[in-house]
This record gives sequence, structure tokens and C-alpha cells, in this order.
Amino acid sequence: MIVVTAPAGDIGHQVMARLLEAGAPVRVIARDPSKLSEDVCTRVEVVQGSHGDAKVVDHAFAGADALFWLVAADPQAASVEAAFVDFTRPAAAALKTRGVKRIVVISGLGRGTPFADKAGYITGSLAMEDLIASTGVAMRTLTMPSFMDNIARRAKTIKEQGVFSSPISGDLKMPSCATRDIAAVATRWLLDESWNDQKDVAVLGPENISLNEMAVIMSDVLGRPVRFEQVAFEAYKARFVRYGFSEAMAQGMTDMMYAKSHGLDLGVQRTPENTTPTSFRQWCEDILKPAALSHR
Repeated sequence: MIVVTAPAGDIGHQVMARLLEAGAPVRVIARDPSKLSEDVCTRVEVVQGSHGDAKVVDHAFAGADALFWLVAADPQAASVEAAFVDFTRPAAAALKTRGVKRIVVISGLGRGTPFADKAGYITGSLAMEDLIASTGVAMRTLTMPSFMDNIARRAKTIKEQGVFSSPISGDLKMPSCATRDIAAVATRWLLDESWNDQKDVAVLGPENISLNEMAVIMSDVLGRPVRFEQVAFEAYKARFVRYGFSEAMAQGMTDMMYAKSHGLDLGVQRTPENTTPTSFRQWCEDILKPAALSHR
């Protein structure tokens, strides 16, 4: 049995679909099962509730061989540590009592870099990894840069205003990956029963690319001018406060981007093993263009 958390999210639903396609038995932890299709609900076991709840994870982990772990941080959490580490404590305890053999964890790049201890969400993620690792469970931690798919959330603005923004310099080349590639890597490790150690696995996408280069590609694919606009870190944080984030979580987002602007994602050397296939141009054709066209 493989347990999947966040099954309605960008990555979780793709992991779940790939596992089902492979014929694996799947149990999901879903806060709101109504977000899952009727077809999915007939093919998986559903445990309703939060995977930050001790009773929920204790029930869900019973008889499980493997676990896909993803924390979608609560934007209103009192602190980044609370959002990642405290949320994960019940699961860490249940991993030991229920004897789960293997876990695939979604995290971020940055361990060992100068900004790792002041990188907001990433610092919280690294502390979460350490907590899980302390249980002794076999573990593959997928360490990622920024997701291409986050840009799709701005498809309406990109289409209507021809602009996207970030506090990071438009000329800094960084790795970027597609969630479908993350899901493919996660699924491969979840289905592989041969490993029993703890290891980080980077998922870097096929190239390092700057935000200015992304704008050129988006312009070409969408058939209209798109430009990148660098914004101040203070304005970036204020945007999240307006969205309803707590002060601590808005600051955590800002600290993460500041660390990325100083090389947080550049500490891992690209190899054939950590290079995934979806280019930014291909992602724009497959994901961003349909998302933009859906806004009329």
C-alpha cells in the first residue's frame, strides 16, 4: 500500500494518477474528498482529514509500505517552523509506530549553501527533512528549484497585461522544473522496493534559464509581447500580506526568494541523473498557453 498526501494538489494528483496507472494500491489522505473525481474515489482508499492530524496519519499509515509526503504550508501559520516542522511531527511519530518502510519527500534545493539557514520556506523544509530522517525510515528527498507551474497561476495577468514579476534579477540563470517531471521521479521511487537508505535526489529540469529568457519564450509561444518586471522585496512581501498570509509566512516567502537571488538553487551540479526532460518552452506550449487561452 502506498499512501499519498495532498492528492488534489499540483504534484500529488499526478503522483496518484501515475501510481494508479501502474496498478499500485493507493490510499490518500484528503482534507476535502469532494475535490477528487468520482472515478478516483472508486479506485483508492480515502482517509479524510489533515495529514497534520495525529489520528488521521496513524490510521492512514496502518499497513502502508510507502508514503508520498508533501506539505502545502499553511499561509496563515504562526511561523515557518510551525508550518513545516510542527505540522510533520504527528506523521514522524506514526512512521515509527506503524513501521512505514519508505518515504518520498518533496522539498527544496539549498542544503549546504550559505543561505540555507535563512531561506524562509526552504529552511523550514530542511528542518522538516531532518525530523523525518531522525525516525530512521528509508527516505528519498526530492530537492527542487522553483516550479514552472507556479507561473500558470499568473496566466490571466500574463495574457491581459503581458507582464510577470519577481524580486529576483531577470538576468540570473537558475534551474526550473515542471511538476509533471517531479511526479514522474516521485512515482519511480515509490514503486521501487529495492532501496532502504536515505538520500537527496535533485530534480533540476533540463536547463538553467533566466526570467528575461522566460519572457522571450512566453512571448513567442503566446504570440504576444510578455515582459519580466523586477519588483522590490518589500513590495513582494506586501503582496502576500494582501493575499491574507500571516506576517511570518509572508516574510518566509520573501526570505526564500532573497536566498534564491543569492544562489540558493545553484549548489547542486547538473548531471544526467538529475536533469529532467520538460523544457520551459515545452511547458509553455503544453500548460501555459492553454491556461492563458482559457481566460477570455
